[in-house]
Amino acid sequence: MRTDEAIRLVAASRTDEDLFGTTEPARRYRRLVAALHPDRLGAADQRVRAEAADALARVTTRWRARRGYPLGDYALTRLAHTGDLADLYDVGADRLLKLPRNPADNDLMVREARALRLIAEHGDPRYLPYVPRLVDSLPARDPATGVERLVNVLATAPDLRSLDEVRRAYPDGLDARDVAWMWRRLLVALGLAHRAGVVHGAVLPRHVLIEPDAHGVVLVDWCFSVVDGGAVPALVPGHEEWYPPEVVAKRPCGPGTDLAMATRCMTHLMGDRAPRALRDFAAGCLRPALNARPDDAWRLLGELDQVLDRQYGPRTFRPFTLTR
Repeated sequence: MRTDEAIRLVAASRTDEDLFGTTEPARRYRRLVAALHPDRLGAADQRVRAEAADALARVTTRWRARRGYPLGDYALTRLAHTGDLADLYDVGADRLLKLPRNPADNDLMVREARALRLIAEHGDPRYLPYVPRLVDSLPARDPATGVERLVNVLATAPDLRSLDEVRRAYPDGLDARDVAWMWRRLLVALGLAHRAGVVHGAVLPRHVLIEPDAHGVVLVDWCFSVVDGGAVPALVPGHEEWYPPEVVAKRPCGPGTDLAMATRCMTHLMGDRAPRALRDFAAGCLRPALNARPDDAWRLLGELDQVLDRQYGPRTFRPFTLTR
């Protein structure tokens, strides 16, 4: 196996079966390690070396996790999710251990832990289920390499589905009455955070998770968060066009940054099915200048409710189906 093939395979793998195959997984593991090992890279440039090192760390960690790899007081077992910068492992009791693939991202894990602590400390308990609960944050040293990575252990509801999955399930757009409950609850999550002085900084469809049956919403991945002003530290690769101008320009962000990105998520869900009233409402949230946008999620929720009431009348519960 060539190094470039191995890098692509690791990047595309979302499950252990994708990565190691279903027959002779040990053989696939050895081939990947051989292809990605630094001694095999020869005169490869720095970019390839960095990609190979990242891929090798993911391969070895996921292989050890198949055997209950111990990490602190936790045992990595099943890979549950592959995130933007970390892999999340099921460690039981509806808890996920978030392990960054690159130790250079430890600072982003610190950001997430700080944000979730602040929200838990200052947030209204009624709304805390709208964000993950930080169970633990600890350094973990890889016994094989000596590299130390900061991991966060998070608790949240099981069987959540991302807005990316929702959009794929409804390629022609979603009825605005179904989007309404997602939009309302996302604004509650943001209102909870903003009152604690936290800006999420990456409100993207992949980070907004829903419980279809119960109409729940959980906003995840607080690694790009900002506390009390400042610029968002990084953009999620491949999603640059989702961010408002202040983020791309590395200028200070604010609540209006999150509100613009949340609005973009909702208009993306509706597609061409968005009624004129909601398109006009969204336009006001998507103005280019940060200081021209709404900056209070709770007030914006009240305004959204007025628009929805005029458009559809009193709210009623609409069952929402999302098939796998």
